Amino acid sequence: MSSHQANKASAGATAALIIGALGVVFGDIGTSPLYALKVSVEASGARGGNEIVQAVSGILSLITWALILVVTIKYVFIIMRADNRGEGGIFALTALVLQHLKKDSAYRWPVTIAGALGAALFFGDSMITPAISVLSAVEGLKVLSPDLDKYVVMISLALITGLFAVERFGTAVIGKVFGPVMLVWFLSLGLIGLAEVVQFPSVFAALNPLTGISFLMAHSGVAIAIFGSVVLAVTGGEALYADMGHFGRDPIQKAWLFLAFPCLLLNYFGQGALLIRDPSALDNPFFRLAPGWALIPMLFLAAMATIIASQAVISGAFSITTQAVQLGFIPRILVKHTSAEEIGQVYVSKVNIFLLVGVVILVLGFRSSENLASAYGVSVTGAMAIDTILAAYFMVFVKGWSKLLFLPLFGLLFALDCVFLGTNLFKFFDGGWLPVSVAGTLLLVMICWITGRERLLKARWANSIPLEEFLQTLDASEPHRVSGTAIFMVPHSHIAPVSLLHNLKHNQVLHERVILMNVETANMPFVPDEERLTIEHLRHNFHSVSVRHGYMEEPHIMRAVALLRAREFHFSLMSISFFVGKERVVSKPSSALWMAPFIYLHRTMQSATEYFKIPYDHAIEIGGHVEI
Repeated sequence: MSSHQANKASAGATAALIIGALGVVFGDIGTSPLYALKVSVEASGARGGNEIVQAVSGILSLITWALILVVTIKYVFIIMRADNRGEGGIFALTALVLQHLKKDSAYRWPVTIAGALGAALFFGDSMITPAISVLSAVEGLKVLSPDLDKYVVMISLALITGLFAVERFGTAVIGKVFGPVMLVWFLSLGLIGLAEVVQFPSVFAALNPLTGISFLMAHSGVAIAIFGSVVLAVTGGEALYADMGHFGRDPIQKAWLFLAFPCLLLNYFGQGALLIRDPSALDNPFFRLAPGWALIPMLFLAAMATIIASQAVISGAFSITTQAVQLGFIPRILVKHTSAEEIGQVYVSKVNIFLLVGVVILVLGFRSSENLASAYGVSVTGAMAIDTILAAYFMVFVKGWSKLLFLPLFGLLFALDCVFLGTNLFKFFDGGWLPVSVAGTLLLVMICWITGRERLLKARWANSIPLEEFLQTLDASEPHRVSGTAIFMVPHSHIAPVSLLHNLKHNQVLHERVILMNVETANMPFVPDEERLTIEHLRHNFHSVSVRHGYMEEPHIMRAVALLRAREFHFSLMSISFFVGKERVVSKPSSALWMAPFIYLHRTMQSATEYFKIPYDHAIEIGGHVEI
């Protein structure tokens, strides 16, 4: 292939990634124009005439610079450089920081809690985004006829139910149309906005940041409400970092800088120009911006865009759940992979049901995007603040960026995050309590699981026999050996597994070959096959095998066995028996009350046999009691 052909092929691949990123990464922030400016102007209290002019100019300035500082500078140019082998998101960032901290570091626990809190806040966002996005799109029907208002909730619930119903099929098929639809959506945003601003170009004076600052100073009494609404324009900005692993940094940066960002600005300024010309359009400036002939197509396109945005957030919740399981933040849970080609496409039925119930309750409880806007923002701004803290530590103290230059910059960005978070907390009793409650509950569950799991591991160690000590007993008197290979799943390779001891005690035999297999989750998204296995040969035909997988990979023991068979042992798969410990955890009389939830979670979690994809006809589960 010539260099010209190679460059052409490379350009074509990049273009495909850019369009794909539009469909997955920018769905949430791309639908913000449906409600962000309207809610912000209403929050300012402007009623008409010169008040509308001042409010529109000031809020447009605030939205513009929020997009520049929070999305463009913080995420696109800075945080996206904190990638964990190409992957982004709160768990990738947490893993990056943890792997550079010593095991006895006092910072490990705060970093772990920060990562857990960020993930919990994301789940709160995952419920609100589908509800507010779909409601705001369907509310466009009122522009056609006010009589259609009574059908908004019903149609929204139908769309949301259909959205969650198709999640189990995965995004492999419908994902192919996401990018082109969002490309048309962004181009439409830009074009209808451009058609208005060319008639009123003076609206671009709002690009001056002093316009927004002056407006806030003149309206200090409602500044908190204004800031709490302006943040709606940047919700979804964190997805640029979270979804970086799907498309890469370069396509996402180009998609934002050359398409999404300019089109969003044109649409916001177009709505602003319309409101200055016709303040009565405040009832729905987005759909009033569209010409009459384009209203129905825009309604349809908006419905498609909000469904895509919602689907992307829901899929993100599935991915976060999978990563949380891999890192030990939550119990094992059944994860279904919906694509043979893309490992990141997963479906978690319990999470899908949880989100569906939450979204339906939100729609029925708030009934409009304007009411729901009060609940939106707390979870997003909280997650953004955590991103800033972890990224600042990693960039400055791990990667060695200049403290003199970047600590003040991160300080400014964190101060802005705190302003957005603080102003949204003032909406706590107007609906903001909901994402805070969801995040708080999930955070408590994760803390309970993490601490209970640590106590369980200590209990195992206290009652365990070191492997070397066990092998010494075999030196003195070796039991009868039977043909075949026994693979014991163990949490630690230096301890004799309880399942082995129970089997030896009751059956009084050992297999000809014994493999102690320990599965570890690495602080990286994917582990190459050549680094997956670590094998140590011991006495008496015992072998210790560590299997490593990334936190975004599905642990699949039979794949590891296939590698082991090809690399070391030429055994028949039919001669393998897997021994899996099945513990029953009970609490000591002196145990704290919070151990009860952990014990319940431990008893109801997915079994190790299911989680590791061990064939049932090769698995032998041996139980025991552990007191904690």
